[in-house]
Amino acid sequence: MDSKKGYTAKNIQVLEGLEPVRKRPGMFIGSTDSRGLHECLREIVDNSVDESLAGSANTVWVLIDKDAAVTVRDNGRGIPVDKHTSGISALEVTMTKLHAGGKFSGEAYKISGGLHGVGASVVNALSSFFRVIVLRDSKAYYQEYSSGKPKIKVSLASQKQIDEWLPKEWGIRLGENITGTITTFILDKKVFGGSIFDPNKVKSLLRDRAYLIPKLTFHFYDQGADDEAHYYFEGGIKSLVAHSNRDKDPISDVIYISKGDENMSLEVAIQYTDTYNENVKGFVNGINTVDGGTHITGFRMALTRAIGDYAKRLGLSEKLPDKNGLTGDDMKEGLTAVIYIKMASENLQFESQTKAKLNNPEVQGFVTSAVKEGLDTYFEEHPQEIKSTLEKIFLAARARLAARAAKEAVLRKGALDGASLPGSLADCQSKDPEASELYIVEGDSAGGSAKNGRDRKFQAILPLFGKVLNTERARIDQIIKSDKFKNLIVAIGAGVSDQFDIKKLRYHRIIIMADADVDGSHIKCLYLTFLYRHMPEVIKKGYVYIAMPPLYKVEHKKVKKYFYNEEEKEEYLKILEGKVNVQRYKGLGEMDAIELWDTTMDPKTRILKQITAEDAEEADRIFTILMGKEVAPRKKFIQTHAKLATLDI
Repeated sequence: MDSKKGYTAKNIQVLEGLEPVRKRPGMFIGSTDSRGLHECLREIVDNSVDESLAGSANTVWVLIDKDAAVTVRDNGRGIPVDKHTSGISALEVTMTKLHAGGKFSGEAYKISGGLHGVGASVVNALSSFFRVIVLRDSKAYYQEYSSGKPKIKVSLASQKQIDEWLPKEWGIRLGENITGTITTFILDKKVFGGSIFDPNKVKSLLRDRAYLIPKLTFHFYDQGADDEAHYYFEGGIKSLVAHSNRDKDPISDVIYISKGDENMSLEVAIQYTDTYNENVKGFVNGINTVDGGTHITGFRMALTRAIGDYAKRLGLSEKLPDKNGLTGDDMKEGLTAVIYIKMASENLQFESQTKAKLNNPEVQGFVTSAVKEGLDTYFEEHPQEIKSTLEKIFLAARARLAARAAKEAVLRKGALDGASLPGSLADCQSKDPEASELYIVEGDSAGGSAKNGRDRKFQAILPLFGKVLNTERARIDQIIKSDKFKNLIVAIGAGVSDQFDIKKLRYHRIIIMADADVDGSHIKCLYLTFLYRHMPEVIKKGYVYIAMPPLYKVEHKKVKKYFYNEEEKEEYLKILEGKVNVQRYKGLGEMDAIELWDTTMDPKTRILKQITAEDAEEADRIFTILMGKEVAPRKKFIQTHAKLATLDI
């Protein structure tokens, strides 16, 4: 068929108003899964935060009711409701037009997180119900929408309506001088499916902003879980860094640097701990730039130069066998830092609407200069403290050099010769990573059943007997020397740690299959620790899964049924009459190849749990508590959460 035929002006489609958002929501909020759902809430919350940055609000309320409706309120100025030059109210323009808002001129908002002017209107477009109440001039104006389309004109609300819509505890009485904007929305299930708000993620969002903007109070209420939280901090980002390291042992005080000019201002807080992992966060006008940007690049350059210069001045760099001296990677171990930029909203350049990455080139030079100057001064004034930090960095550098040869040997062995794949690996026939999956199986017995029961076309089996090294407490050179991890690294085929290249990944489904008991749960945790710390991209991409073998087999009149929890099994037993045989599986080794395929490996019937880590900081904290060297935090965590523990992971 000639692709040029039939291509005329009729094929050109113009999407009016908010139609582009409904047509391609991922372009505006990144995705339509849980991350996109929370992105919508962030857009509305940040509008209220912008009122605080403008000096007009000091309190933000967030309420999730039992019907999953979300209400966000601030006590700012309230969105204008007077008639716009377009002929409709300014409120309707703001809520129904892309690239409309008060943040372009720089007059209403000198500093704000919004630039593109599509935040509230995008959320409106993706909501089955959306209501905005504006408190101005002792009155309450409101307008309701559905899928971005106004259901009514801007109207005055009565006291009865206010009492019906909002918590009485908020004390909103018409006639009183109360100002602000109140937004209630229910996101469209046709767009977001079954995704629901995670209270912990919402709390993390509000807590971060409370740290970034001292003296701004946040109140959070979750009616469904009967939960609430309140945040107010005066310590700023220094307190945020201290909070992030609350379960770690710091080896330095929090270093604080600030600088500003007529174009932008910078705050940086830095602290090193005795852990091996890095936690660096970047913010711009209250927005968490999760993908980094020029402010993060500038910070890393300054940190590397400042520490490198100080080490040279002391003559320490010469003690390293590597003539290139310290690297940026050496300075990542145990580093916690927050980099916060504030600048005029009309000058902001983000990579996309989700504001995940800052692109302003002038920011990099400003941050590099300010941080380098601040660190140079701090090092001269605190020589003893920088000494302990340098000791940790040099230890990391020596470990890097020691591990390099071992890593390169492993990677070279796996890359040069296909026959060098582990002898225990039963590889699949497919060479297409998207179609291939790797089962990491606990034990030789279960591994044998898995090898015999699998579909050889796309399923590979790697048996790894017994518990493996706790990589939370081990350096990369120790990990490389472990035969189990060496086999796993070579089988996955993409390298490890700083040499990991996800493009070389041999399987897009990495499935951990272990017994459904305490030991099996521990083994899963050990493998997840390794993947999260040294191949985090496979988790970020959604390539890691936990297999869910059944707990019970029930036989009744030659009919076999499998159950994955106690409750389902008991409900089934209630309806059976006559002799019933119930088998509780103690381990995967009790299943033959056919049973293992039918229950745990057949894509048509199996249950897989996908592993995600959307809240990276919380995931880092939990791994540190559960797998780190400190016993007291782990004991406290287990005691606190013991009643919530299950064996279904």
